[in-house]
Amino acid sequence: MDFNFTEEQSMVRDGLTRLVRESYEFEARRKVIEGDSGWRPELWAQIAEMGLLGMPFSEEDGGFGGGPIDSLVVMEEFGRGLVVEPYVPTVVCAGGFLKHAGNAAQKEEYLGGIIDGSKVFAFAYAEPRGRYDYADLETTAKKDGDGYVLNGHKAVVIAAPWASHLIVTARTSGERRDREGVSVFVVDKNADGIVTRDYPTVDGRRASEVYFENVQIPADALIGEEGNGLPLIELVTDEAIAAHCAEACGAMKVAHEMTVEYSRQRKQFGTPIGKFQVLQHRMVDMYTEYEQSVSMTYLATLKLGEEEAERKKAVASAKVRIGQAAHHIGQESIQIHGGMGMTDELAIGSYFKRLTIFDSEFGNVDHHMKRHVALASG
Repeated sequence: MDFNFTEEQSMVRDGLTRLVRESYEFEARRKVIEGDSGWRPELWAQIAEMGLLGMPFSEEDGGFGGGPIDSLVVMEEFGRGLVVEPYVPTVVCAGGFLKHAGNAAQKEEYLGGIIDGSKVFAFAYAEPRGRYDYADLETTAKKDGDGYVLNGHKAVVIAAPWASHLIVTARTSGERRDREGVSVFVVDKNADGIVTRDYPTVDGRRASEVYFENVQIPADALIGEEGNGLPLIELVTDEAIAAHCAEACGAMKVAHEMTVEYSRQRKQFGTPIGKFQVLQHRMVDMYTEYEQSVSMTYLATLKLGEEEAERKKAVASAKVRIGQAAHHIGQESIQIHGGMGMTDELAIGSYFKRLTIFDSEFGNVDHHMKRHVALASG
């Protein structure tokens, strides 16, 4: 397989590296996430002006003809800076649903806003009792005349405090956990009957509990085929997992670099701790975990366009390997830094938090281990 990036992708990476270095210095980031809004709309507009929000979309949809590899480039650099702006919820998830299954009117109405940065989306799929089963839904969308009535509760909806619109999964027929009967809708977050409770997450982002109380939505809010939304959800979430894996790789690289640098400066018994062979071995192990994660992420991203079973196995494998590596590198970084690593004064603590939370997004290591075994044996 060809793991080389195109000239255009390399140029984008270089531009992103400068943007993250200039806009996401640690103290600047901390000030942003501790502020009232928790993000910078002006930076989001700058990211849109650079064309980054339109990269994964076809030229027919107003984008630049890229795909998942372009999202990988963006997310790897965003991971290096712990960028909190909602690229995955808006571009990868909402954009994914629209480009794969949206009709012409939906693409015209929403994709342009995603690409120019004027519309921000959040993906409301998780429920308090649903665990990682996308079909385990208590949220319902019942037919009402020409439209639907939406009722339910979505948990930990990342980026919802900033969103103008929501992508919502709901059951339109069948019983709880049935694979059939799941549908996907695009919903204006300001619609009557939507109540949100916003809060900061451990890793510096913002999320909401979202409650739908008899929310009237039109028939044209349905994305794709009614009752057959689960394969579409699985496709888009696999793309989101691959993007998050790229983000984790960026964060792991910086965590390793910070740890190596700290080991050169911190002295015990008059000697830099990086001279101690046991710590050298641990840092080499961290680097090995990172390199394996990069390879698995690239492979999973390249497999996104292949046959369904191959895609699912590659993504599940990557999520397991990178989840394990994120756990290992995060903990080793903190241990080598000592107690100072968990203080707010050192950036490494923020990387540890992001790498820890990564494991729980779209299924943890145990979930994807079982998923891979089921796919391999099936």
